[in-house]
Amino acid sequence: MIDHLSLSVSDYERSRDFYLAALAPLGYELVMELSQAEIPDLPWPRFGGLGVARKPDLWLKPVDGAPSTIHLAFAANDRATVDAFYAAAVAAGGRPNGEPGPRPQYHPGYYGAFVLDPDGHNIEAVCHTAG
Repeated sequence: MIDHLSLSVSDYERSRDFYLAALAPLGYELVMELSQAEIPDLPWPRFGGLGVARKPDLWLKPVDGAPSTIHLAFAANDRATVDAFYAAAVAAGGRPNGEPGPRPQYHPGYYGAFVLDPDGHNIEAVCHTAG
């Protein structure tokens, strides 16, 4: 089981704001934010952890230049939450990369939506239950 992961971003504040809006339907919030003012030997000016129930599991860390992109899927409890994620992510500036809908090629009951974040990371919300 994965406890947390760090996502490299080219603009921390822009990505923080995007993820806070896009993941709000999934219950995510900014749990922790640290800066060099608090930790002088921190390798980044600022970085933060987002999560649910005060547990940061998605850390955003700035890098110089364009980061290598990844695919990151978040579990949703139901299809309405997948739809809400997609709408929130697009409204926050995400680029559509797969509208909400069934993906039977993955397995029966797979329902997902995909957006590209400001750095081109392919972000998904997925529900694995039928109906």
